[in-house]
Amino acid sequence: MKTISSPAPEGSNEVRAVDVIRRRKAAFRETFDENNLSNQMVMEDLARFCRAGQTTFHADARIDALLQGRKEVWLRIANHLGLDETELVDLFMKGKR
Repeated sequence: MKTISSPAPEGSNEVRAVDVIRRRKAAFRETFDENNLSNQMVMEDLARFCRAGQTTFHADARIDALLQGRKEVWLRIANHLGLDETELVDLFMKGKR
């Protein structure tokens, strides 16, 4: 895992973003610990429910929006578990948090 060594001054938005990301990533990793059987079951269920590995397209716009929302939740969890801090900060700073 990469870590961020920011040249930004203390108290800057970037330093605060890095701190938020580090704490949030740690919380996601603890919550969704892959070594815990219950957590694995929850992740497998969420993957199916959120259509993690498939398209969310539906001809009915309301259902399509619902499915996209579910997928967005899955992607948020997956990002916090799979991306390094640098990548997460990049998403955070671009407003895609």
